[in-house]
Amino acid sequence: MMKGPGLFSDIGKKSKDLLTKDYSYDQKLTISTFSASGVGLTSAALKKGGLYSLDVGSQYKYKNTHIDIKVDTNSNISTTLTISDVLPSTKTIASFKLPDYNSGKLEVQYFHDHASFVTAVGLKSSPVVDLSGTLGAHGIVFGAEAGFDTAAGTFTKYSAGIGLSKPEYNASFILGDKGDSLKASYVYHFDEKQKTSVVAEITRRFSTNENTVTVGSLYAVDPQTTLKAKLNNSGKLGALLQHEVKPKSFLTVSGEFDTKALDKSPKFGLALALKP
Repeated sequence: MMKGPGLFSDIGKKSKDLLTKDYSYDQKLTISTFSASGVGLTSAALKKGGLYSLDVGSQYKYKNTHIDIKVDTNSNISTTLTISDVLPSTKTIASFKLPDYNSGKLEVQYFHDHASFVTAVGLKSSPVVDLSGTLGAHGIVFGAEAGFDTAAGTFTKYSAGIGLSKPEYNASFILGDKGDSLKASYVYHFDEKQKTSVVAEITRRFSTNENTVTVGSLYAVDPQTTLKAKLNNSGKLGALLQHEVKPKSFLTVSGEFDTKALDKSPKFGLALALKP
């Protein structure tokens, strides 16, 4: 249903996904099943350090309604209800987490051919209100977001960004952290299917005069196997291999090395996601 320039969170998403998506240094097994009636069941087991956790989730889709319920080993129950087109070109998302009764949130998204607007309000007496919007056409997007704490009477965040998208590249500039940081990113695709890409991201934090530079790449060895790598100016080198063992089921092996401290043990992660 989403149309137009997309959400503010989509600005810079291509570079963020290429540098962070699927990288994990834990052990995780996910098994998902779906029925013809629209009911899905997902079980995930995670080993992080010496701790184990398990969660079970259920998804149900019916026409324009999607319900997602998840229960974990800490007795937390997370529920998300998504309804599309309550009003034309809108999506309404209600979420809450038990036993944290103050975690409830209601979000309304509106999509136009050349604009999008999002309002999110916490479901408590003095909520935090988040607003964001974008304007754009022909691959150029301008956006801004802000969060206001009605209890404290202060802004929790405000950011602004510009995104440029073409079939062969994506570029973005985001002024965030209440004006304290500037992030610029650029992704170049060597083929139409975006199976081979390179990315560069530079972040400047004004309060500390720190610069972070990260470069990365993606290469599809074959239709089932993908390699990713990234390196930042702190010497952290990450690598990832993902193989589609069968349609929609993926085995992912990832690792991270500190090239400036080779005496430290590298981090390794293994994830297996199985779908019918």
